[in-house]
Amino acid sequence: MFTSLIQVFSISVSALSGFLYSRLLIVLLLATGLWFTIRTRFVQLRLLPESLRVVREKPGTEGATTSFQALMVSTASRVGTGNIVGISVALCAGGYGAVFWMWVIALIGGASAFIESTLAQIYKRRAPDGSSYGGPAYYIEAALNSRFLACLFCVCLIATYAGGFNMLASFNLQSTFSGYGFYNPKVTPWVIGGILGLLVGWCLMGGGRRITRVTAVLVPLMGASYILLALAVVGLNLHLLPRVLSRIFAEAFDFRAIFAGFSGSCMMHGIKRGLFSNEAGVGSAPNAAASADVSHPVKQGLVQMLSVFLDTLVLCTATAFLLLCSGVEPEVSLQGAPYVQSALQNVLGASGPVFITVAMVLFAFTTLLGNLYYCDNCLSFLLGHAPSPAFLAVFRVLASLIIVLGAGMEIGLVWDIADVLMGLMALINLPVILRLGASALAALQNYMSQKEQGLDPVFLASEIDLDDRTDFWT
Repeated sequence: MFTSLIQVFSISVSALSGFLYSRLLIVLLLATGLWFTIRTRFVQLRLLPESLRVVREKPGTEGATTSFQALMVSTASRVGTGNIVGISVALCAGGYGAVFWMWVIALIGGASAFIESTLAQIYKRRAPDGSSYGGPAYYIEAALNSRFLACLFCVCLIATYAGGFNMLASFNLQSTFSGYGFYNPKVTPWVIGGILGLLVGWCLMGGGRRITRVTAVLVPLMGASYILLALAVVGLNLHLLPRVLSRIFAEAFDFRAIFAGFSGSCMMHGIKRGLFSNEAGVGSAPNAAASADVSHPVKQGLVQMLSVFLDTLVLCTATAFLLLCSGVEPEVSLQGAPYVQSALQNVLGASGPVFITVAMVLFAFTTLLGNLYYCDNCLSFLLGHAPSPAFLAVFRVLASLIIVLGAGMEIGLVWDIADVLMGLMALINLPVILRLGASALAALQNYMSQKEQGLDPVFLASEIDLDDRTDFWT
């Protein structure tokens, strides 16, 4: 009876995922990204040098969250097991062309990321200690006066990050151990999940500031080491790169094959995995963006736009080339960690799988921490005040147990749950930022006007007629 219920649930979630990503979300994602790309005059490319400059700025208040720290928290959530195992799934299920569509969703998604994070800064709230907090729930309530929709978004975010994404990160981590002799599929996943749950729970009991410090150290180290490995693999197999690039573009534009079976096409898999990886427009990164102490909201919009590029155009591309230049062809039977392990074994021998296991431990750990940081912010919104230590302790214990549960699930089900929950967040956030985008566009115009005068831009809400709706910027 229980097995039958699980099968019915799995089939239903898979069908819902197919509907969201073969029709509704793809249209909404592409339309939103293209609209803001045009309205901002390609802000993601035009102001890329400016985003690299502002990320280095120091806050005006001693001890406040810097732009770089906010970037690392959002990147900790974006950069995770999806950058390795997710790309493997996309290549094995969708083929070489998935890489191109992953690039497309990142490029146009950069504009959506800019808008949502700028909005988070405009409508952020002031904490008793003078720091700031916010996110989609806060700009939904402040600008649209809809407490219900704001709470619904919070519920979806908590379900996505404490549930779907954390189960997936846990599953992906334990799956990298499947190639070792000690791996027992009935026991090992639960042991690894249990250890991971304990470690995450311990770190979380230190609160948000410990999360910020840990991710600020681990994310750059993890990313740099992984990119160096990818470059080494591509360098060792440089003769394969022209053929790989040729197949990426040839398969990406094979529209007859794409539309003959869209649900399994390179376009769908590239967009799904690109969105899962960079989360542009989903409404997660604005929760971190709102905490930064900056002189103008646009500065943090530019910084979070940079995070999308770091995640997809750098790290996901590094994984794709690492795998496709390894000499091992992607096959459906290898999707997930097995393809990654086989590719590195083929190029680096026994040391390859060991390196990727270590990388996956770091990717999974920082993802789990970043995910639960977002949940704390939404819990505060739902309760109307900061959760009590006892409440947070119970929530974090439950979140740690979910991490354990995810390690023992099936690959198809755990990916579908994560995709559906993320899709529900996007279905709320994307229409909202389309509705409120004018405020972010006005802020961008204000920023550029001050830059043209040679000033370091400083924002006042009254300059875009929002002085009665904001907690800051007066």
